[in-house]
Amino acid sequence: MLFQYEAELDAFLEFLIWRFSIWVDKPTPGIALMNLRYRDERAIEPREKVRTGLEGPGLTVAQKIWYCIATVGGQYIWARIQSFSAFRRWGDSDQRSLARRIWILIQRVEGIYRAASFGNLLIFLYTGRYRNLIERALRARLVYGSPNMNRAVSFEYMNRQLVWNEFSEMLLLLLPLLNSSSMRNLLRPFSKDKSSSSEQDDNICPICRSTPTIPYVALPCQHRYCYYCLRTRCAAAPSFRCSRCSEPVAAMQRHSGGATNG
Repeated sequence: MLFQYEAELDAFLEFLIWRFSIWVDKPTPGIALMNLRYRDERAIEPREKVRTGLEGPGLTVAQKIWYCIATVGGQYIWARIQSFSAFRRWGDSDQRSLARRIWILIQRVEGIYRAASFGNLLIFLYTGRYRNLIERALRARLVYGSPNMNRAVSFEYMNRQLVWNEFSEMLLLLLPLLNSSSMRNLLRPFSKDKSSSSEQDDNICPICRSTPTIPYVALPCQHRYCYYCLRTRCAAAPSFRCSRCSEPVAAMQRHSGGATNG
């Protein structure tokens, strides 16, 4: 039910953010953290020079309403058009059908909008004005709200965040290089004898941790699984590895029958 009305929920949340921030001349939570506010750039350009960049009135009522229509209504309508066209499979229709033509038009409009957004991004990086096309069309520019800004994030938190990011990147780089089976073989001489527990674990499916009702073994490692557990894992991931020894599962075989490709 939530997935069915996801577009409506997103539009409702966007409307609430607009209603209690931009409509009442307050910044959104993210903009407030950066000490920014919206300014009507049309009221600033006729003047000769702006001293600090803090001068100028906020958005007019018309700008606020058009901002809501573009961000809330426009995104909602576009999301519904895309979901409706995908559900009706307009892209798979005949070349001369009306649905096919509308689908091609939607793809072209989306391509033009993305190209214009990319061009606007390059201009924004060069001039520092208007983050997106909506702000450029409405002439709504983000400027500093006050000359003094208190740091909302402490250096301690920033240092911890940097350390964690570097550590996670290191793990993402090293983990694919480590072979779990080779590491187990390397540490096996230092492990204690657990033959009784290992024999007991061999009779239990390592996925559902219960006795297999329809026992199957993974090939070539010969470890026992439930049929449905092993079959679903092999179907979901063709490169599935055994949960016990991390060996690639090439096929599956009934505990007393023939082989089945995994």
